[in-house]
Amino acid sequence: MSRALATSSTRQTHPLPAGLDPARLPAHVAVIMDGNGRWAQRRGLPRVVGHRAGVEALKRTLRLCSDWGVGALTAYAFSTENWNRPGEEVNFLMALFERVLQREIEGLEREEVCIRFLGDLEPLPLGLQNLIAKATARTAAGSGIRFNVCTNYGGRAELVRAARRLAQRAAEGELDPASIDEQCFAAELHTAGQLDPDLLIRTSGEHRISNFLLWQLAYAELHITDVLWPDFDGEALHAALLDYQNRQRRFGGVDPAP
Repeated sequence: MSRALATSSTRQTHPLPAGLDPARLPAHVAVIMDGNGRWAQRRGLPRVVGHRAGVEALKRTLRLCSDWGVGALTAYAFSTENWNRPGEEVNFLMALFERVLQREIEGLEREEVCIRFLGDLEPLPLGLQNLIAKATARTAAGSGIRFNVCTNYGGRAELVRAARRLAQRAAEGELDPASIDEQCFAAELHTAGQLDPDLLIRTSGEHRISNFLLWQLAYAELHITDVLWPDFDGEALHAALLDYQNRQRRFGGVDPAP
């Protein structure tokens, strides 16, 4: 937990709920934030209202993860496939990203959150790219929770990018192809230097990973909840963490002897 978050006088921190073992929390949680549109439609509201509510749910989840001792949170904010949505919705999302970053950067820096944006950022609007660069630089030294925002991210594209980079190094004589192993490959991913997620949470009841962290989720525990993302709260996160702590993580081995 970030010392700044733990001692901040600007907001109340949230104690770890009863029943959770602080020694067995996931070090890294990933979330597929699904259901913003359905949340809005069920209320007779435009989809964009659901996206605004989804931002609040993400802020809430980040705060709880930090307060409860989770070391890293990775959120699937905008996929490479999301460009296929109606242009009006895509434009709204880009503008929403900009507004949120402008509004939240000071608080993230103050609370020592270290934020990174993972994905192909070049197709994003220039103003958003500049804000991303600014937020990344201002929070780089943050000693608190690591917050990865996957933006214009696709798991397959990430793997192709890594393969191309390795191929280029080999073609230039810098790398012996026979020396390429899992560690070498992982070093070319957007998440290089980070622990893989221990837990993946997907909201709205969908049972797929949707091209998200295809390499990194190899041994993650999966928690599927019917809760729509804007309604994801402390109770829903508590349930996901309890589910995680009730799993036997064998990594291809066998259960330990009683």
